[in-house]
Amino acid sequence: MVFTSYCLRSEKKVRRYLRGFIDSLRLTVKGGTGGNGLPKYGGVGGQGGNVFCIAKENITLNKVKEKWTTKRVYAGHGGNSHAKAILGESGKDENIEVPLGIRVYRDDGKLLADLNEEGAKALVARGGYGGSHRSGWLGIKGQSNIIRLDLRLIADIGLVGFPNAGKSTLLKAVSRAKPKIASYPFTTIKPNIGIMEYPNLRSISMADLPGLIEGAHANIGMGHKFLKHVERTKMLLLIVDINGFQLSPKHKYRSCLENIILLNKELELYKKELLEKPATLIINKMDTPNATKNYDEIKDKISHLSEILKDYPEEMCPETPLIFDDILPISAKSGDEKQIQYVKERLKDILDLNDEISKKKDMEENAKLIQTLKEEIAEKAQGSQQFHR
Repeated sequence: MVFTSYCLRSEKKVRRYLRGFIDSLRLTVKGGTGGNGLPKYGGVGGQGGNVFCIAKENITLNKVKEKWTTKRVYAGHGGNSHAKAILGESGKDENIEVPLGIRVYRDDGKLLADLNEEGAKALVARGGYGGSHRSGWLGIKGQSNIIRLDLRLIADIGLVGFPNAGKSTLLKAVSRAKPKIASYPFTTIKPNIGIMEYPNLRSISMADLPGLIEGAHANIGMGHKFLKHVERTKMLLLIVDINGFQLSPKHKYRSCLENIILLNKELELYKKELLEKPATLIINKMDTPNATKNYDEIKDKISHLSEILKDYPEEMCPETPLIFDDILPISAKSGDEKQIQYVKERLKDILDLNDEISKKKDMEENAKLIQTLKEEIAEKAQGSQQFHR
């Protein structure tokens, strides 16, 4: 009875806390109606105002919601043409400042814009044209759309793991972030961003995402709400408890190796492209009893996941096993400064190495494209010469 009441109180607390975090917001946007024309003088009405979304730093969806409390954004109407002003005045545009990393969708699911850079701008509702002889001198109504602002955090590293693996503890250790930490599942119920700083003034951002559970790909446990934030990271950092994990007495205990396989599977089922990202693995809680022995038993298997999947049920095995750039056994909670510095340096080196590989691939692809274009131009030129002969 006590346990049940505790769970109910915890669930209510989680719901209250989540109300303060918004990563999706729907708005009704409408362009202004064009002004009426003036038949007597051939006057043209003013263009209706447009509605734009503009990406800005230090903006959150909470701030967007606070500014547009009615969730309706209407641009100004164009002015009518009259004897003293043959061309009607244009309606006022409305700009919705949104966070970096916003995708703007129309209500029918069409992607209107992907705003990742400061100042990136997208038209989401066009104003109507002013009245003229073509429209019988009547102003045209502006576009009306229902849009969804969908936030996907932008970070260099996405920290992924099952509950209570030590994600928040690691984030706190490597950065100045202050996530809530406790020894029970689902301490983190909204994403946190930490910044790893280096002596050369380099900084690397890390997103700590709430713990996944089996079935996250199917949106169990708010899976989609948080897995989507992994999409914009450069690298995946998986973290698992060397002692394994059991969500509750109703759930099956999963060993450390099983957790690695299941995380791989959840990422694949949500979006296969995620497995193309560089990935590093942290084996946490190495300060616990028998941790070293347990790690010695599985470290070779982790490096050869494709070879051991046959020993596990087909439903829990991914089609594409992850190949980790490095496997780091640590104790995030111990506060060992040398260990934490080593982790930071390894993550930086792995990021830099993969950036170089990506640049090289882009250069090779560009070189191939340029060569193809040159060959096409040469063929067309040769064909043209033969024609003129």
